[in-house]
Amino acid sequence: MVKPLPRLKLQGFNNLTKALSFNIYDICYAVTPEQRDRYIEYIDEQYDADRLTQILTDVAEIIGANILNIARQDYDPQGASVTILISEQPVIDKKAAGKDVISDAVVAHLDKSHITVHTYPETHPHNGIATFRADIDVATCGVISPLKALNYLIESFESDIVTMDYRVRGFTRDVKGRKHYIDHKINSIQDYLAKGIRQKYEMFDVNVYQENIFHTKMHVKEFDLDTYLFEANASDLSFKERLRIEQRLKLEIEELFHGRNLT
Repeated sequence: MVKPLPRLKLQGFNNLTKALSFNIYDICYAVTPEQRDRYIEYIDEQYDADRLTQILTDVAEIIGANILNIARQDYDPQGASVTILISEQPVIDKKAAGKDVISDAVVAHLDKSHITVHTYPETHPHNGIATFRADIDVATCGVISPLKALNYLIESFESDIVTMDYRVRGFTRDVKGRKHYIDHKINSIQDYLAKGIRQKYEMFDVNVYQENIFHTKMHVKEFDLDTYLFEANASDLSFKERLRIEQRLKLEIEELFHGRNLT
């Protein structure tokens, strides 16, 4: 893990916005149309709004944020969304504590931090491929950092492919009036990944250091067909069928990892 820089003595509130965005993909193969329908039902049950709310609530706790508001929704025919507004400071009741306790300026800052997740389960109508995608955003201002929740979020989903973007925007001033455009050391998102995750995934970076933009994408190294089959076992399939399914799955993984069609 990267050692944090000494804390800056700031002129006022830390205005830096730290945004961490994920695309997480789980790839599956469902042999029959009925199995594909059941896969969608399974994903909708596993990652409904209640489960997603719990995951994001855990994220808020991990990064040391206070929850202001939760909005969540399950969709028909499939998918769910959750948005949580968070703050660095504890929520204070103005009326109970007195109007001078919390200023309008602080209230304005609170709404700039949020955690969101949207899910997109889908199946290919003809070739058996089923894909579950979760888009996650954790945006904070102040000293709290979304990078603390990095490993937990990856482990909370069945993640075959993960694409991550981290950006620090804006500036904050120290007590001498000097502007600071980042308040922590980072060379790569990989610096903040647990050893077990780094060993499990093949990773690739595109970083723009002068703009404080960091991009990492990764996919699992090992391929075991049984882990990709829904309601089926590889041993029950013929050699020719196993080979065909493996080729389709590996192509899907490569295309999603590279973000383009390869055929």
